Amino acid sequence: MEKRKIAVVGAGAAGMTAAGRAAGLGCEVTLFERNSLLGKKLGITGKGRCNLTNDCTPDEFIKNITSNGKFLFSAVNRFTPADTMMFFESLGVPLKTERGRRVFPVSDRALDVVLALKRYCTENGCRIVCDRITGFLQNADGTLSGVRSESKKYDGFDAVLLCTGGLSYPGTGSTGDGYRLAASVGHTITPPVPSLVGLESDAPLCPAAQGLSLKNAEIRVLDTETNKIIYRDFGEMLFCHFGISGPVILSASAHMRPMKSGKYTVMIDLKPALDRETLDRRLLSDFQKFKNRNFANAFDDLLPSKLREPFVLLCGIPPEKKINAVTHEERRKIAELLKGLPIEITGFRPISEAIVTSGGVTVSEIEPQTMRSKLCPNLYFAGELMDLDAYTGGFNLQIAFSTAMAAANAAARPISDCINRKGNE
Repeated sequence: MEKRKIAVVGAGAAGMTAAGRAAGLGCEVTLFERNSLLGKKLGITGKGRCNLTNDCTPDEFIKNITSNGKFLFSAVNRFTPADTMMFFESLGVPLKTERGRRVFPVSDRALDVVLALKRYCTENGCRIVCDRITGFLQNADGTLSGVRSESKKYDGFDAVLLCTGGLSYPGTGSTGDGYRLAASVGHTITPPVPSLVGLESDAPLCPAAQGLSLKNAEIRVLDTETNKIIYRDFGEMLFCHFGISGPVILSASAHMRPMKSGKYTVMIDLKPALDRETLDRRLLSDFQKFKNRNFANAFDDLLPSKLREPFVLLCGIPPEKKINAVTHEERRKIAELLKGLPIEITGFRPISEAIVTSGGVTVSEIEPQTMRSKLCPNLYFAGELMDLDAYTGGFNLQIAFSTAMAAANAAARPISDCINRKGNE
């Protein structure tokens, strides 16, 4: 029987996984990549260490998906985080599990993951073409026969897998090409917005405390329009010249939709280990210790040095006031600020700085078992191009691997087989 010919567009995590898998199933695969190097974005993930999955169950995984988690149920149960770990171990990449069950290569080198996937493709016989795909070639019945670049046509394919990523880190090639390609055959694109991204604020405290990392902060995100707390987290955050960032802030950003200036306030608990009563006793003790000092010097034992001056200004108490003159009401206000330092958010950092893109090809137009388009029978999707995103911790790359395997498995079979299989399940 003649080999099925498959075009895979985009050689990132999803594209290389899908291409290697389809080739391993006996297909003749051509992998198209606009860059001269494969896996450029993958090579910088996890600060160059590549947090490639999370050592959790499929059910736990779904709980960490912030957009359209139910859509992933089939794909992640068929290729689980455990499967991903075994897969990379089989490719010669020893793994380790760290805090939060984050999984990394033992080498701490994202490049090792990139090279392993490239070998997976080449050893299975994939043809790699470095060319920017700008459009599809279509048959009279609406199915795809191939792809084209600005200067060349690539025809004679049985299926096309679109794995071009979103808009985050455009320097790596994620420039939205996939959205335009999908839209050209009728797919709806949920407008892409940054997710897992730093938050901008006009609060003077942020540039004043620039560079300060809080290792054990508790945050609450307040929707000021509803006066409801929409997200809580505990962990590390960072003050920046533009506002705030760090792991807990990146995760919080996934819940702050729609974004508009003033809609959200991040409340930072600077003393999460102390309840209000215990904190008040601590304040009384410190104030007694420093009773003859000016208020400006009241927090030497309580706050990091970069926070002291801006915090004093927020309290609204004259810096020159003696500590022994601070009233009960003033002390109550101080405690409130320590337990809920408000940072009003004006917006997201640019999408080019986001770890992932939220939005993309609407998943209601894609079959969840196969990743096949419901509008174009031999078009398949994988990875960040779809309207899927998750928290930090390896979940977003797992989306790429699970959807890539589902798409490759389906594309490797004639469409009639996929339909018959679906009907029998």
